[in-house]
Amino acid sequence: MANTSKNSEPGSITKADVTSNVDSQKSVGLTNGILRLTYYESILQDSIKAFVVYGDVGNAIDGQSAIEGLPIIGTEDFRLEFEDNQENKIKVDMIVNSVTPIYEDTNKNVVSLELVSEEFIRNEMGESRLRSRFDGNISDNIEKIFKDRLKTKKPLDIERTSNDYNFVGNGRKPYYMLNLLSKQSIPEGGEDGSAGFLFFETADGYHFKSIDKLFDKPQKKSYIFNNSTDSQVTPPGYDGKILEQQSDSSVNVQSKMNIGAYKTKLVLFDPFNCEYVVEEKTADEAVQKNKVKLAGKKLPKFNNKFDTPNKDFTRTTFMLIDSGTLPAGSTDEQIKENQRDNFKAAQTLNQAIRRYNQLFSGMMEITIAGDFSLHAGDVIFVDIPAIDSEKSDTLNRESGGLYIIADLCHFVNADGTYTKLNLARDSFGRKGNHTTRV
Repeated sequence: MANTSKNSEPGSITKADVTSNVDSQKSVGLTNGILRLTYYESILQDSIKAFVVYGDVGNAIDGQSAIEGLPIIGTEDFRLEFEDNQENKIKVDMIVNSVTPIYEDTNKNVVSLELVSEEFIRNEMGESRLRSRFDGNISDNIEKIFKDRLKTKKPLDIERTSNDYNFVGNGRKPYYMLNLLSKQSIPEGGEDGSAGFLFFETADGYHFKSIDKLFDKPQKKSYIFNNSTDSQVTPPGYDGKILEQQSDSSVNVQSKMNIGAYKTKLVLFDPFNCEYVVEEKTADEAVQKNKVKLAGKKLPKFNNKFDTPNKDFTRTTFMLIDSGTLPAGSTDEQIKENQRDNFKAAQTLNQAIRRYNQLFSGMMEITIAGDFSLHAGDVIFVDIPAIDSEKSDTLNRESGGLYIIADLCHFVNADGTYTKLNLARDSFGRKGNHTTRV
């Protein structure tokens, strides 16, 4: 990270308590010895994660280092609390997953502690694996997996799905199944064009949300990147200034064609009916039918000279149709049930794949002064200047606009507190402004 410490006052780590596995009454606070804290959230990761770099001088507990005195050997409870200089706080209960020595001599040991969610550990345990049959609405089964298998007590933000999906766990891990169900889900009131969910964790709990719903949220904050040398100058209406910014404005048509960003052809074999199903759809069909919520104004436009009567596909994928386990009942009842709209597994999977590919059509990486109110999945508005030889205050109409926070890293050390964001959006063109998304 570049040296931008002058732009951000240090936040504070108010609690970093680790509890012994040997004696639950024995704990030690590591706050004074922490040299660096990095905390991560991502819409593409199952769990939050943090790394604490700790300097141990040997007097943490009973005249010994914390590593030796507790000892810290993995799976210890770790209570972590930290705040930015605007009093936004994050409080999380985590588990020590690994201990990595960085530096060691007779006077001081420096170690890195990797912290993960309790559910992350439970996911790896044999008793958490899914072995029973699950029937009915997907969102109902998502909640069951969280509560019964992962045994979470955290808040659950689960968007209601419109379709059913029957399956047998077959000994699969909960996280694996939750991600699989994400690809099979259609939002309540939606159609196959709005398929595609994400499963992820933030400091606020677990989320199972459609991409449409994430992009349709009100923008949480607005940030601007300008040429002012005064770090405190932020125009009215903006919540903060971007300290560093880097846009991924590269375009590779071949790459987009290879992932099916323009049109996909999905060839699926249905083992239930012993037949092949072919799904072909363009990226803009769902948009034209108002089935998809976009962050920007438009999708990439293909040159008309390549527009054939059949709108040739650019990627073909061969897969088995996974419509889940057969419904209950007689054979005739099973066939009838499997033909219902919410069992259109081929259409749902095709749209989900295309929606995931669209999600990262536009990318931007920014660094701001530490703001712990932000979380992965939040929508923010970003303004950056255009290249204009006559006016220095002209805004970029293509790169500016609404973005979803795909990845987030809060960084705290003695020099400063920063938040680094990887932003993504599924379309191009500036929609709305810094005060409203309309």
